[in-house]
Amino acid sequence: MTPLESPATKASWSDALAVYLKPRVLIVILLGFSSGLPLALSGATLAIWMTESGVNLRTIGLYALVGLPYTLKFLWAPLVDALDVPILSRALGRRRGWLVFSQLLLTLAILFLALQDPSVSLWPVAFGALMIAATSATQDIVIDAFRVESLDTSEQAAGMAGYVAAYRIGMLASGAGVLALTYWLAEIGVARNTVWMWGYFAAAALMVVGIVASLMATEPAAPPDVVDRKRDPISRVAITAFGAFREFLTRPEAIAILLFVVLFKFCDAFAGVLTAPFIIDIGFDKATYATIVKGVGLAAALAGGFAGGLVARALPLSTSLWVGGILQAFSNLAFAWLALIGPHVPALTIAVILENFTGAIGTVIFVAYLSALCGVRAHTATQFALLTALAAVGRTTLSSGGGFVAESTGWFWFFVISVLLSIPSFVLLLWLQMRGHFRALDKRDESGS
Repeated sequence: MTPLESPATKASWSDALAVYLKPRVLIVILLGFSSGLPLALSGATLAIWMTESGVNLRTIGLYALVGLPYTLKFLWAPLVDALDVPILSRALGRRRGWLVFSQLLLTLAILFLALQDPSVSLWPVAFGALMIAATSATQDIVIDAFRVESLDTSEQAAGMAGYVAAYRIGMLASGAGVLALTYWLAEIGVARNTVWMWGYFAAAALMVVGIVASLMATEPAAPPDVVDRKRDPISRVAITAFGAFREFLTRPEAIAILLFVVLFKFCDAFAGVLTAPFIIDIGFDKATYATIVKGVGLAAALAGGFAGGLVARALPLSTSLWVGGILQAFSNLAFAWLALIGPHVPALTIAVILENFTGAIGTVIFVAYLSALCGVRAHTATQFALLTALAAVGRTTLSSGGGFVAESTGWFWFFVISVLLSIPSFVLLLWLQMRGHFRALDKRDESGS
């Protein structure tokens, strides 16, 4: 028996795989699907629906602003940490009550948007998309808290890897999945003005995955230093919010850290908002795009997620961020190349593989960094909401002018510019590295605190 086949090695691999079968980890994975599902419904999928309905690029770009709740969710995260949902929290527990409540509201928001028509009612469409984003952001707040409070330290890495993979599958279901469904419905003769309604109805039905997971889950124990539940609601919210924000903002280099969180994924988000309309605009049909994204793209995303986990485990945190940042930035050049050669299926396949693979690597490493920043367990939900909300600024507010840039420069230069937008994040990364920011995080991780 070789050293690689020793009983200890086999047991190690067996333990590493067995953790994914633990009920708590499986619940988190299912919740990852539920978390990823709504994002495209108010983003890329909605953009393609609007493109087909004749809405101009400038308006589509501005619709990125409906994602503002992902940016502002830290404002109401203390409510989720401090308060109970009437009836549901009493029956299911505080976290599970909030989970089911947010998931039911999210399902209703998806159904509302399904009944709208972008060609004649842009404001109701905007309202529906905004409601999806707001209820989805609330669900994310609760899931993040649930994940941290439910999983043991030894389960956190597996939970995060499974969560990110399931999140990507949820995004693909509401992206490529809905596109494939609308194409198939049109092919079999369903009226074209109703195919998008049925596509969104199908997405709403998939929310049952998260609801069932929430009902099957076990309510996690509250942190030992949670705010006294006997206090009045306003005091509980105020104490929770003040404590979480004060602890973070009094850290060294706090402002630089927050700016880095905003900018790290900006280049990826700036291009991503208009990637789907770009592919349709240069001549690909929905079926081709959906097939490539659902098949090759899914495999690349899953492979990239596990590759990101390996990178984060093997390299120091700062080095991992350099690797993820550079890969996700320069993958945008594949779309610049595609803009030059036009509708060429092999080129689209290569571009989609690079985007999904590198994007998943960057996401897993970035989530690992955000988790490392949340070192005080009592404040994890609120601080994680703050950090992920700031990370969403690039996808919402900063990227909302992408349509204007694309119309002014053309698609090739649009994607080149998206690569250049990564430079500020690299400058901040270098500065934080020189200030010893990552050494402190690595030491805290090694000590288990």
